[in-house]
Amino acid sequence: MPSLKKPKADLRKFYQRTFEISLIISLVAIIAAFKFSPNSSTVKLIKDSTPELITVEDIINTIQKPNIPPPPKAPQIIAATVDDLPDDIVLPDIDDVEPVKLPDKPTPPKIVLDDDIVFEVVEEIPTPIGGLKSIQEKVHYTEIARRAGVEGTVFIEARIDKKGNVADAVVKKGLGAGLDEEALNAVLLTKFNPGKQRGKAVNVKMVIPVKFVLK
Repeated sequence: MPSLKKPKADLRKFYQRTFEISLIISLVAIIAAFKFSPNSSTVKLIKDSTPELITVEDIINTIQKPNIPPPPKAPQIIAATVDDLPDDIVLPDIDDVEPVKLPDKPTPPKIVLDDDIVFEVVEEIPTPIGGLKSIQEKVHYTEIARRAGVEGTVFIEARIDKKGNVADAVVKKGLGAGLDEEALNAVLLTKFNPGKQRGKAVNVKMVIPVKFVLK
């Protein structure tokens, strides 16, 4: 295959001449550097000069005391001597001193309770005469409740007047199967000890439980 490079563009024939010229220029530069370098006798050595000594002093830390005012001076106690008291002091006789009359105690305001007020919280709640047992004796199981096996507690909300009578009553929570009516009738037929507020009989609203248990 013939070469495509032209002989005139071949740079390899200039390598030898370029190398020689570069070598000559380098030698001339080195000779000139040695020729024009300064004389070593004129250079002063640093070792001949005496070194300067630097001393480091310890710095004492200063303590700043807080600016606290001085405590106040204690009061001077003046001692009283017995000789300074006069000798002619005469104490009055106890019988001659009039007693100090104390003011009368204020009478507490009288609280008047309205007869129509119905209390829900009183000092003494109404209690059935004979206890809750007297109410339980008045209830009877209905045949439907007995066959269905219904058990539980019926809650009756009743209003007991100041004479101990049941003014009215409603079923608060019932069981059904005719047991609610049995519990309501038992409460209506019961006599109560009236509730009291500040020692006076008052009208009271209360909830009465009536239990039903199969035997």
